[in-house]
Amino acid sequence: MAAPALSSRAGSAGNSPTATPNSTKHVPQPPELDFRSGTRIEELNRLITEFSKHEQREYDDQRALEIHTAKDFIFSMLGMVQKLDQKLPVANEYLLLSGGVREGVVDMDLDELTVYARGADYDMDFTLLVPALKLHDRNQPVTLDMRHSALCHSWLSLRLFDEGTINKWKDCCTVVDHVNGATNYFFSPTLVADWFYESISMVLAEIQKKPQRGVPRVEKVERNATVISIILGVGGSRMLYDVVPVVSFKGWPAVAQSWLMENHFWDGKITEEEVISGFYLLPACSSTGQKENEWRLSFARSEVQLKKCISASLMQAYQACKALIIKLLSRPKAISPYHLRSLMLWACDRLPHTYLAQEDYAAHFLLGLIDDLQHCLVNKTCPNYFIPQCNMLEHLSDDTAMLHARKLSSVRSDPAEHLRSAIEHAKAASRLTLELQWRGGSSNLPSPLSDPGGDQQPDDRLAKKLQQLVTENPGKSISVFINPDDVTRPHFRIDDKFF
Repeated sequence: MAAPALSSRAGSAGNSPTATPNSTKHVPQPPELDFRSGTRIEELNRLITEFSKHEQREYDDQRALEIHTAKDFIFSMLGMVQKLDQKLPVANEYLLLSGGVREGVVDMDLDELTVYARGADYDMDFTLLVPALKLHDRNQPVTLDMRHSALCHSWLSLRLFDEGTINKWKDCCTVVDHVNGATNYFFSPTLVADWFYESISMVLAEIQKKPQRGVPRVEKVERNATVISIILGVGGSRMLYDVVPVVSFKGWPAVAQSWLMENHFWDGKITEEEVISGFYLLPACSSTGQKENEWRLSFARSEVQLKKCISASLMQAYQACKALIIKLLSRPKAISPYHLRSLMLWACDRLPHTYLAQEDYAAHFLLGLIDDLQHCLVNKTCPNYFIPQCNMLEHLSDDTAMLHARKLSSVRSDPAEHLRSAIEHAKAASRLTLELQWRGGSSNLPSPLSDPGGDQQPDDRLAKKLQQLVTENPGKSISVFINPDDVTRPHFRIDDKFF
């Protein structure tokens, strides 16, 4: 009797939709968790999206026009600097990067830079690379004098240039006499920065003697090591420009030639010609080099092109991670956002494109970048993306590296809480900006190059065009071709598009 009863119960259970292996009832999947912190991946994705929303603010016509007005002013100022002593090239090509030096858009040391805060000190920031010298007539690998320098650095002899250029720049050079009686002039980054700051200060003082309607307010001019930081007030906005004197080269340096032989994530997406169109020497020194003579190689122009091949979700993760490390690792200044940018590029080479293109993987990318950076700190190793034999963390002491690694460990243990803090910080900066705009008011401003006495109204088409450029090209960099004899006709290039 017991056996049939058991069979009956089994049959009853077998007919139950909750007990059959072929059940059609949906069984909810457990949430995906981060193993280290226990945080839901879905929550991290939501926080990254919210952070991106606050960081990538949309600009109305008024803000777009203010951006244009400030840019016009800076280019007009540089035209006047060129006319002071004709040192700068007559027809120059600047590289305008979205984000200041403190944001890691170029590889420069942050120790000597004044700390500025978005919201409290400025609303938008840019880096402008201004060639003091150009070497654009070569279509072969450029060989630099690296005998006295650490990797990624070089001295620059003016023997590469004509006699007229040498005579113009002699006062910005250190002099080395050889035993054979020949004199060699080495272009000095510190002396060039001295001259540049003095020239800019002189021009701005002259402009301020004759204030005109529509001309931006110069709220601050400050030299930070070899960077000249200018904060302009335009209507209700404050624009920070980090202006950096550089040496511009066409072609590719011989020391980075082997990098071209490797496979990279951008292969087939952009051409090699786009990637190796040129490079710069920045006025930055290695930890063991001579500040008055040593320049640092920069591939900022190439990085502009490579960014076109990076997925939106990875860029979101990078921006969020950058906000975390800027806040956490600010003192001592051993880690800069440029280190994180290099790790992102290495990750693009290491991981499949199909994986990095996943739209809902931003949380995984953020955690991976934190892990990569912590690995670099523990091992004191962060290879330069373009010159891998150059270790950008070689100068770190063991104590400093471990201090930063421990700080980063606290982020990795609770990434959600640190993201919430970054979001609140971004919100507070936005509130400060709005309060200052409300106090000062904002009015439609004509270009500083327009007639100060006229009643010219802003061109709606120009404002719409500028708004479109800004909103459609977040984080992208702009090359600007300008003739100081005719500053009313600048020409923009965003990637490969001209405006």
